[in-house]
Amino acid sequence: MTQKMIGVAVAGSRDSAEVLQRVEQVEAAGIPAVWLTTGGAGNDGLTLLAAAAARTQRVLMGTAIIPTWPRHPVAMAQQVQVIAGLAPGRFRLGVGPSHQAGMETIFGVDYRAPLGHLGEYLTILKALLHDGEVDFAGQFYQARARTGNPVDVPVMASALRRKSFELCGAMADGAITWVCPVGYLEGVALPALRKGAEGAGRPVPPLIAHVLVCVHDRAEEVYAAVKEQMGFYPAAPFYNQMFEEAGFPEAAELKAWSNRMIDAVAFWGDESQVRERLHRLFEIGVSEVIVSPILTGDDRATSLEKTLRVVAETHEPMTP
Repeated sequence: MTQKMIGVAVAGSRDSAEVLQRVEQVEAAGIPAVWLTTGGAGNDGLTLLAAAAARTQRVLMGTAIIPTWPRHPVAMAQQVQVIAGLAPGRFRLGVGPSHQAGMETIFGVDYRAPLGHLGEYLTILKALLHDGEVDFAGQFYQARARTGNPVDVPVMASALRRKSFELCGAMADGAITWVCPVGYLEGVALPALRKGAEGAGRPVPPLIAHVLVCVHDRAEEVYAAVKEQMGFYPAAPFYNQMFEEAGFPEAAELKAWSNRMIDAVAFWGDESQVRERLHRLFEIGVSEVIVSPILTGDDRATSLEKTLRVVAETHEPMTP
């Protein structure tokens, strides 16, 4: 028997040593996977994971996600090769186009045709990492390089709307979601992933659901914590449109979280309730789960420990 995995996303921090301590905490808790995100001008997730590779032995490491626009795919591949060498078989790369406002404001990029851009990015990355060489000239990128040393690193991509799931189905080694309601994953994401794979004549890649988890049974405190810690997302155009398609028209009106939206994306309650909702993801066809802890109360360390314990103890058996 094998098990479908539940991993934990380690929240960003300006203190690199603190991030590495959290990665070690995840491994010590017996959790099989840890994920980092790179956002804005914060600490670089790939650099942190290179350091974590030297300080851990078992835990799988991944990025969910690294924005594509700030760095050329060959430069990305250079960093990935370092981590792959330090932690063979333990690293998964997740990339994505991120948000127009942030990419244009911070980096001054010409944010257009994000899916076309992402498709070329995946083509270059997969060729250089998996084949050891690339010779590509496209609309957005050119890349001619050779390492002669293929590495075993899955290249996954972020997915939010229907077309992005289709692109992942056709080209990526997995699709990584973020704050998508379960009904949307079942009714939109999974069918689109299958459609893209069928069109490309390839097996359907895994769907990795990145979800919020709060082991806490006081509703108003959960709602307040999500609004405080995740307030940005409903106002962002891509997420706003996704919520509308998922049956939450208030997203367009409020540009903020409604309690109904939070109930759809945050797995909260006591430990048994949280486990039940995590198991539900596997029942609908999700392959792997990334948990982002929502911390409540004055003692945030204890709140985090509760979440890590639930993740470590929650497993989904499946037949080979």
